[in-house]
Amino acid sequence: MNARAVWSPVPVPDETKYTLEPIIRESVESGTVVSSNGHYAYRDLSGDYAHGYVDHSAKEYVRGEHHHTNSIEGHWSLLKRAIKGTHVHISSKHAWKYIAEFSYRRNMRHSHWAMFNLLVQAFALPRLRES
Repeated sequence: MNARAVWSPVPVPDETKYTLEPIIRESVESGTVVSSNGHYAYRDLSGDYAHGYVDHSAKEYVRGEHHHTNSIEGHWSLLKRAIKGTHVHISSKHAWKYIAEFSYRRNMRHSHWAMFNLLVQAFALPRLRES
């Protein structure tokens, strides 16, 4: 799998192993290097993935050469700063839209032409409907 995987967030009802693990297994190719924090929901990923985790409660922030959560934590930090600076507050009902748009822009930040082309193609797609 590409080291710069494009990730699209989805809302989840809770953060239990029974909710998160199937989403991860459906979205991430077997054999991929997966790094996480020490949350118990991620503990059984080691069988299908090169999984490693860091234990923040033990003041551990990197393990070996590959395992850290600095990138994703930086991503969420930038998102929070953008929300506070631009919108001040967003409703939980629409949060996934803001997060998806922010993640899209961040994932495409190195290829502006591709971002523009995908945006133009999206005009032909059906509009989102409120649920």
